[in-house]
Amino acid sequence: MTGADLSIIDLIVKASVPVQAIMALLLLISIVSWAMIFQRSAVLNKALREGRKFEDKFWSGIDLSKLFSDLNQRAKPAVGLESLFQSGYREFARLRSQEGTSADAVMDGTHRSMRVSHSREIEKLERNLSFLATVGSVTPYIGLFGTVWGIMNSFIALGSVKQATLAMVAPGIAEALIATAMGLFAAIPAVIAYNRFTNRLQRIETQYENFLEEFSGVLHRKAHSKG
Repeated sequence: MTGADLSIIDLIVKASVPVQAIMALLLLISIVSWAMIFQRSAVLNKALREGRKFEDKFWSGIDLSKLFSDLNQRAKPAVGLESLFQSGYREFARLRSQEGTSADAVMDGTHRSMRVSHSREIEKLERNLSFLATVGSVTPYIGLFGTVWGIMNSFIALGSVKQATLAMVAPGIAEALIATAMGLFAAIPAVIAYNRFTNRLQRIETQYENFLEEFSGVLHRKAHSKG
């Protein structure tokens, strides 16, 4: 194959089997990574949007017992701030209905219940983020391995000829560099997405933390009120 015949498709098709395997692996990882990027983006955006929507409803002056009843009667399960509110108010109502339970004991149990719900919701939002971090850190090395293998084969081939030319080693080096490019193509979007999602997750976690403390304050006043 001469220099004029070189094309990316030709290089991939005529690459050595190990390099082709590495390219196929990187392509598969890239496809899965992009699927997770789109999926996580939708999940996190929805969490932020639904959180703001629920906070507006919560602070609109609606009766808490009615809000709790509406969530229980709804077909779809509560998520995000709804889950924090539901678990907290359920435990609050249960403990407050028990005779002899002090207001402090009611609040301790309520706060623990909301903390558990908070941890579960954040864990759901963090799902697959570790995969993106792994892709961002590992795929450049996988591509580099393909590069090393391709260049090594090119130089080994030079040992069997008396006169070496650039045209002889160019295809092998080019196919090796494609493996590096594919590794970077898989890694760069994953790193960018991971950093953006981590920042967005921190915003959501702060939103949940603030609501948890504000709701605890509301319930604390209710627990210490008469009747």
